[in-house]
Amino acid sequence: MQWTSLNNLEQVNTIKNDSGYSVIFKHSTRCSISLMAKRNFELDWEAIPADTKLYFLDLISHRDISAAIAETFQVHHESPQTLLIKNGECILDSSHSDISAEEIAQSITA
Repeated sequence: MQWTSLNNLEQVNTIKNDSGYSVIFKHSTRCSISLMAKRNFELDWEAIPADTKLYFLDLISHRDISAAIAETFQVHHESPQTLLIKNGECILDSSHSDISAEEIAQSITA
């Protein structure tokens, strides 16, 4: 699997208007907890169906996009954080040690 970098606001609208599943991983490049959550997620991400779009957001570089994500998907901003989007709606959000590729995979295949 491979990340798609979130680096412009238009991508948030694309995710909102897209059908199917997308995952957004919001990551603080200055935080060791965020780095650990990202590594653990990537160790297990093969459990997620291959047609799921994976988006990676560097919060430090793109605070405006993080704010747009929180507003668009009506979630409280946290870091690190994953959002599972289905047909433009956030159906699961997790942060810190609750971030789990397995849980996301189970939500998709349920």
